[in-house]
Amino acid sequence: MCDAGSGVEEMEFNWDEYLEDIGAIAAPHGSFKHVDTSLQNGFAPGMKLEVAVKSDQNTYWVATIITTCGQLLLLRYDGYGEDRKADFWCDIMTADLHPIGWCEQNKKILKVPEGIKDKIPDQEEFLQRVLKGACSAPANLLEGLHRGKNPLDLIAPGSRLELQNFRDSLEAWIVNVVENVGGRLKLRYEGLEDSDKFDQWIFYLDPFLHQVGWATQNGYNLQPPLAIRSLKSEADWQEILKKVKEEEEESSVPTDLFKDKPVIGVHSFSEGMKLEAVDPMAPFVISPATVLKVYNEKYFMIEIDDLRPERTTSQSYICHVNSAGIFPVQWSLKNGLHLSPPPGTFVQDFDWADYLKQCGAEAAPQSCFPSLTSDHGFKENMKLEAVNPVDPEEVCIATVTKLKDSYLWLQLEGSKKPIPDCIVSVESMDIFPVGWCETNGYQLRPPRKAIGISCVLFAVVILSSRTVHDGLKNQELNSSDSVIINGKYCCPKIYFNHRCFSGPYLNKGRIAELPQSVGPGNCVLVLKEVLTLLINAAYKPSRVLRELQLDEEAAWHGHGETLKAKYKGKSYRATVEVVRTADRVADFCRKTCIKLECCPNLFGPQMVLDKCSENCSVLTKTKYTHYYGKRKNKRIGRPPGGHSNLEVAMKKPNKRRKRRKHFFVHKKKRSSTSVDNTPAGSPQGSGGEEEDDQDEVDEESLTEDSTSEQQDELLEESEVSEKKSLSSSPTQSELSHSLAQDRDKRKRKLRTFSFSDDENKPPSPKEIDGQALLLLTLPTVQECMDLKLGPAIKLCHHIERVKLAFYQQFAN
Repeated sequence: MCDAGSGVEEMEFNWDEYLEDIGAIAAPHGSFKHVDTSLQNGFAPGMKLEVAVKSDQNTYWVATIITTCGQLLLLRYDGYGEDRKADFWCDIMTADLHPIGWCEQNKKILKVPEGIKDKIPDQEEFLQRVLKGACSAPANLLEGLHRGKNPLDLIAPGSRLELQNFRDSLEAWIVNVVENVGGRLKLRYEGLEDSDKFDQWIFYLDPFLHQVGWATQNGYNLQPPLAIRSLKSEADWQEILKKVKEEEEESSVPTDLFKDKPVIGVHSFSEGMKLEAVDPMAPFVISPATVLKVYNEKYFMIEIDDLRPERTTSQSYICHVNSAGIFPVQWSLKNGLHLSPPPGTFVQDFDWADYLKQCGAEAAPQSCFPSLTSDHGFKENMKLEAVNPVDPEEVCIATVTKLKDSYLWLQLEGSKKPIPDCIVSVESMDIFPVGWCETNGYQLRPPRKAIGISCVLFAVVILSSRTVHDGLKNQELNSSDSVIINGKYCCPKIYFNHRCFSGPYLNKGRIAELPQSVGPGNCVLVLKEVLTLLINAAYKPSRVLRELQLDEEAAWHGHGETLKAKYKGKSYRATVEVVRTADRVADFCRKTCIKLECCPNLFGPQMVLDKCSENCSVLTKTKYTHYYGKRKNKRIGRPPGGHSNLEVAMKKPNKRRKRRKHFFVHKKKRSSTSVDNTPAGSPQGSGGEEEDDQDEVDEESLTEDSTSEQQDELLEESEVSEKKSLSSSPTQSELSHSLAQDRDKRKRKLRTFSFSDDENKPPSPKEIDGQALLLLTLPTVQECMDLKLGPAIKLCHHIERVKLAFYQQFAN
């Protein structure tokens, strides 16, 4: 059984780290058109509206939307033509904006602004000309409760829609919106308020979803589907329908919201035609199917063929000409795919010619099917997020395993029950770009993680030891044991002694939250887990990773392991040396503690019960760092990229305190003009806890995202500043020599961790387009700027702050 304090836990899933670990790329945002549509704010360039004239608030004039930016509109009064000088920004929430026709309805004055009076001699003739065929800005987004809201937000819980029954017949019934996740709606049939058994998840642009009143307007029956009809009497259903009509106005969704829905065209299928199809409820195989019924020019019913005489149910569903998952006969054969024979057939090799002859049917001609395209941006092994067709509550990580025309084969990771690869259209509204769940606050199913490796190995060690070493059969392990279970490679428990001094790098509060112990188990794995926990418990994880980084010039007697750290949206990695044998664990833990300037007993194979043998609790932080800090670190070897010779030289005993103070004062002056990089909760006043420019430079040796040229520039700038700060020092020549050697060493180290300079060379500076900057969205930033999810979100956050400042200063 795994030890309760092993520290093995389900970590929060991070797309950036996952893609980096497996060497995969995300499907491009532009390939998910339904998601792009859902992000639009309802206003579009070219729309017209009536706007109060600034010089005379009692008059209005027609203006055209030039561009949109969130709730900000860039407008131009009609009459200025192509002249951009008079363009102005308006905030939808505060400006006096109205749809076309509002002035006439409310007896307000339309009057040409002074700036263009001479260009418009006849106002009436001009208005007739510019408004002919013009598209007005949506009235519901300019006035009332919906003013300034994103159209998608208008579909709130409690809103009502009509959903076509795509299983039994061409009927529709009212559904209530239970939840809206980025346009993906959880719907519940009207009348089933207390039951979620028949809930469905559907994207709001689905062709089968409509505003209330659609069925009546188009001549379809408005009645509950057969699956729920028997749950209430006919009188109850009629009463429910009456209630819906009475509350229609307050629960309705604006019709404009569905203007971007795909238009359903006219089909040419006939009853009895054969084709190949994928059941949308179980999209794992392609099967022969039959056109069972044609309802009208738009809709027909497909049934998956089943020749078993004892069958009691059928797999049938409503289709239209653009429905996904229907193919002409022989499509599978032409694309090298397997066609699953109908149940009840006993032939080994299915042949369409024989089957059509046997059924006395004809194949649907190629002209019945929409043309397929391969121009969609998806490629094999790309990652995305996709709905689990078996459990639509789940959105899983998906991998493109195969591509054929306009169809993807997706392998879903992390689903509660393993399922085969799903077949979906590239235009499916059940697939989403990487980061969609995080953006919309929905739980993404992470990939399955095996039971903690150290626990598994520990179990294997126990079992193998009981087989090979009879003497251990009756040996009992308890919390105070530090026995070697299966030879020298099995590590004893490593205890975190929370009462010991945590030093300048480690956060005392986070240390207290660590498990009591890790292990026993494989030495390398246990120690790697311990170090990972320590890195995550640091004020600045990247700094601790750097302190632990393997010194290539020191004697190497252990095992190199790659560890990671995340800090301020950046990911760092470095090789760290860990020991492989149990007899060296205690010494390894003690030396690592000294590297981190904490109590040598903070973690190790010995549990501190009451009083630490180092008496660390009675020493002040300054004195403790003096005894166990950087002065002693030199004896055990500093990691490359650690404290430079400059910093060691400044700690000479005769003037240590004075020079150290001067150094840190200088740091604060330099940092005062830049962004504050101090981690939240970081204690101040002790030298080791201060963040300086040198730390920022040294962190670049851990990351793979920075270029050598940028790193060299950072190093040079930092070193020039340090030289200036010590210009009055009598040992400047010695320090300069030391700096030069240290710089060369670190530059060599930096280049070993970076990509090619040519590949990552920063672009030449260009003039910044302010309007374009404000228009950047998360998908655009990721796709066009080639940023990972974390940095992209941070950049968009800053852009939103710029927008807010802009609104406050310039908008009405």
